[in-house]
This record gives sequence, structure tokens and C-alpha cells, in this order.
Amino acid sequence: MWRQPIRARRHADFIARKRRASSSSVVIRVELLFRLLRHRRTVVIGALATVTVAAWAYLLLGAGIEMMDIGGGQMMAMLPAWSPTYALLISTMWWVMMVAMMLPTAAPTLLSVTSLAWDRLANPNLVPATALLFASGYLLVWSGFSLTATLLQWGLDSAGLLSEKMAFANAILTSTVLIAAGVYQWTPLKDTCLRHCRSPTEFLIRHWQPGSLGAVGTGVRHGLFCLGCCWMLMALLFVGGLMSLAWVGAIALFVLVEKTMPHGDWISRLGGVFLVVWGVGNLVRMVEPVAVQ
Repeated sequence: MWRQPIRARRHADFIARKRRASSSSVVIRVELLFRLLRHRRTVVIGALATVTVAAWAYLLLGAGIEMMDIGGGQMMAMLPAWSPTYALLISTMWWVMMVAMMLPTAAPTLLSVTSLAWDRLANPNLVPATALLFASGYLLVWSGFSLTATLLQWGLDSAGLLSEKMAFANAILTSTVLIAAGVYQWTPLKDTCLRHCRSPTEFLIRHWQPGSLGAVGTGVRHGLFCLGCCWMLMALLFVGGLMSLAWVGAIALFVLVEKTMPHGDWISRLGGVFLVVWGVGNLVRMVEPVAVQ
């Protein structure tokens, strides 16, 4: 009879140890999952940073365009006549420029993609690939924009409206684009597109599509919203000149701020006011000498 309580205690101790081991195992598995998630996010961030740095390096090296030193630390582009080869070079320059400028602004969305894919994919190992497919769809939109920008540049150059710095050579055109870009910052279309870009999680939950093609399609959809948000700002590249990396960097920084920083929507509108004042000021300065005469 005395053996039964001993056996019961031993059985109870065995069950308790088994439960503690099971609980510890669950905790370890959860910690490993979070470590893997952080690792996958690190992979995505690392790939994003690598591509962005490579794009800026390509631009810093001249984007394949021959440069001439004109003294004083200044460089001037040696622009050849338009040909299929030169058009391809300009198109590549535009696409790399869009990668350098726009990919960092998509970083919050790409990180949200990794979290969403982790929850919805049966195989967690496919999370980085899904983020890559989304980014491919996003950049596909900017590839189309780059082709359009190349055609626009060809038209402006053929009309004699571009300088050697690939900037507007007409003051009235420059002022008009400044004013138009400033006014666009206050339009409902700009507000709608910017709101989608500033709320990546909400956008992904509403528009996410399953599968590889779905990831690309969602990336394209997000890219279209970003294009609607920034296309007039990209037109400002012709104001300061495509060969001025300081100007390109300034526009890229403004886009990053309005998309990712607190109160970015109001920063966007204030930027619009500044552009309008700048454009109107240029026109006034052009009219004043004529009025004096």
C-alpha cells in the first residue's frame, strides 16, 4: 500500500517535468522564429541598401556619359547626337536614377511585405523572395517612367530647350514647371497617392495578392501610387539639371521626408508653396526689366 503514494508522486513529478520541458521548447521555438524573422528583415534591408548604394555610385561615376573638366572642379557633360545607343544610355541613366531616388522611400513598405508574407506564406523561407518580387513590380513602374522621361528628354533636346547640364534652357518653361509642381502638391490626386505611400501596412492589407505574380502585381500597384505621388517632382529634375547630383539628392530627400516622416503631408504642401513662390518670383524678375524699359 505504501508504494502507491510513491508511484503517484513520481508520476506527478514526471508529468510536471514534461510540461516544463514542453513549455521551454515552445519558448525556444518562438524565440527562434523571431530571430529568423529579424534575419529575413536584415536580408531585405541589406539587399535594399546594396542596390541603392550601387545606383548612387553609378550616378557619381557619370552614368556612362563622357565628362570634360572645365576647371574650378566643375565638369561638363559631352553630349553626343541622339542615336539608339545614346537613347539606351539615357534610359539606363533615368532608370538607375529612379532606383537611387525611389527605392529608399519604399523601404517601409518592403519591410511590411516581409511581415505580411511571414504571416501568410506556408513556407517562411520564401519571405525574402516575395519581398524581391514585390520590389521588382515596384521598379517595373519606374522602368516605364524612365522610358517616358527619355522620350521627353529627346523631344526637349531636339527643340533646343535643354542645356549641357540637361536642364531647362528656357526661363519661362522653368518657372512654369516650378509653379505646376507646387500646385500639384495641393491636389486631391497627390493627397490620395501620398496617403497610400505613407500607410504601407494599410495598403498591403487591402491590396495584397497571393502567389508570385500576386507579389509582382501588388508591387506594380504600389509603384503606380508612388508615380502618381512623385511624377511632378521628377519633372523638377530638369530645373536643376540631371547632371547635378546635389539637385537630384535634394529632390530624393524631399520625397523621402514627405513619404516617411511625421507630418510629411504638411511638409509636402509647404514644399508646394515654396515651389509656387519660387516660380512666380522668377517670372516677376523676368517682367521687371521689360517694365522698366
